[in-house]
Amino acid sequence: MKKRNIFSRQAVNFLWVLLGLGAGLQFIEVIWAASKGYLGFFSMMVVIVTEMVITGSIYVIIYKFLIKPCNETRKLFKHFIQSGSFQELIDQDYQIFPEQNEVMQKLDSILDKKNIIELSTKHAELLALQNQINPHFLYNTLEAIRGDALCEGIDSIADTTEALSTFFRYTITDTGNLVSVEDELENVENYFKIQQYRFGDKLDMRVNFPDDYARILECKLPKLTLQPVVENAIFHGLEAKAEGGVITISLEMTEKKLLINIHDDGIGIDEEELIKINQRLEITSGPLTEEKRKRGGIALPNVSRRIKLLFGDEYGIHIYSIPNLGTEVRISVPIITNREQRNQ
Repeated sequence: MKKRNIFSRQAVNFLWVLLGLGAGLQFIEVIWAASKGYLGFFSMMVVIVTEMVITGSIYVIIYKFLIKPCNETRKLFKHFIQSGSFQELIDQDYQIFPEQNEVMQKLDSILDKKNIIELSTKHAELLALQNQINPHFLYNTLEAIRGDALCEGIDSIADTTEALSTFFRYTITDTGNLVSVEDELENVENYFKIQQYRFGDKLDMRVNFPDDYARILECKLPKLTLQPVVENAIFHGLEAKAEGGVITISLEMTEKKLLINIHDDGIGIDEEELIKINQRLEITSGPLTEEKRKRGGIALPNVSRRIKLLFGDEYGIHIYSIPNLGTEVRISVPIITNREQRNQ
């Protein structure tokens, strides 16, 4: 590294020597001409000033377009080698090229070591959990319980066991990153059946479709997007309400987005806490704080982050709430169907 720096300085010094030599020769030539003619002292002063201006202009041009960009590039790479990030240099005064900040931000996002490590850790934990559970053993056991319940005429246990088996099958089986809205709604219905066995008639769930519901059912979204939101609504919105309540899922399509609104008429969220939750939902990097007991704790920020990492910051989750009236969670994702996936 030192040899390269010495070579660079020597090259610049050599360039200045050549420039100085050329300027000196030109100066001597003009002085000689002046001494033979009638230019006199005034003419020599004009030549000297002109030579100084030319030399200064050459220096400014070389410094601005050659020396300074090289120095700033060295600073950028030196800082990156030391810290592993460009974050502190974004929006600084010096700019090597117009798109510098955008390039550094994208590089920081791609090279976010903490984010990569965290995602890798979560993936490893999921694989470990899947390996610990023998799916066939679980399904066979639940099916045996369901069979006994049917023989005894206990339909509620049979239905709940079937819903639990289907729910586990969907959760554990890796079917890819994106699934259809229809699959997600079916998983939510199975999850809700399991919760109804516990809460009974205190809970109700409704799904509202627009006229173009067939196309909505084909749309794609990340797996396990809806169930964590419904779970949140039950345990943080409706469970504390003595008379229970209703969860309403509404789906609509705009020109570019699929919007899924999950509303509960539970206890709501106070304004200060709501602001904190929505701030957590906007985070796309760094570790997530373990706050499982709070509404919008670890589950919803995880879901929102997955959406943003897959589709961009304009998508994700936002929560609206009025204390004692209810809460609405809005999920926005791009409109993706099998046809769009094939074209990508």
